[in-house]
Amino acid sequence: MPAALGAASAPVIPLDQGYRDMYDLQFDRAHEVFRGWQATHPQDPMGPVSDAAAYLFAEFDRLRILQSEFFTDDNNFFHMRRLTPDPRIKAEFENALQRSKQLAAAALAKSGEDLNAEFADLLRIGLHADYLALVEKRNMAALSEVKEGRAVAEDVLAKHPDCYDAWLAIGVENYLLSLKPAPVRWLLRVGGAQTDKDVGVAKLRITAEKGRYLMPYARLLLAVAAVRDKRTEEAKQILTWLATEFPDNRLYREELSKLH
Repeated sequence: MPAALGAASAPVIPLDQGYRDMYDLQFDRAHEVFRGWQATHPQDPMGPVSDAAAYLFAEFDRLRILQSEFFTDDNNFFHMRRLTPDPRIKAEFENALQRSKQLAAAALAKSGEDLNAEFADLLRIGLHADYLALVEKRNMAALSEVKEGRAVAEDVLAKHPDCYDAWLAIGVENYLLSLKPAPVRWLLRVGGAQTDKDVGVAKLRITAEKGRYLMPYARLLLAVAAVRDKRTEEAKQILTWLATEFPDNRLYREELSKLH
């Protein structure tokens, strides 16, 4: 395992830089870092799953998904805006996820306590669920994977409560599904989904404060929650931090300018 996942004071390794590049929309640089990691750590499932993350965030940026899906002020949070996914990106994304799945399975076959492999599996499930829901608009298919990811996250956290990035899976499920209309939330709960908004925000805060790879994404979601709840000053503070840390990411600047 490269370093203790979720440890805010962990030493910087190439994977960290790749995620910084990804959040700053420098996707070519991120891919270069992640592929370099795969070349030197061919058995590590975090290499290909991180590469998949860069493909997903590139599609988010190209299609402006985060702007249209997250920063909305109406009740139609999961509206069906027609998108045209890039088939090449989809193929690369799915290939990277499959490579990570195979490597994680091999690692877990040797040791069921391999945190690095478990976290890579959790990240893989979450990334695919995001693609299904936000790019392909296949919400029911995504829901199944969201619930699977939450179960994996709970297992990881039961053994490694300091894996702070894992709290994101629980936070995302509760917060995003809480935005559904009340009858839909009831059906989701009957189906085993968790839809508690306050729980969702609380779990997102853990990753936002102590996470490693997913801290910026958790902070973005907290900014979304603050904007939608009219907590403007909190949203400004979060977006200002993001815009300062990632100056080439126009999303943070654009949303911050709307609040002034």
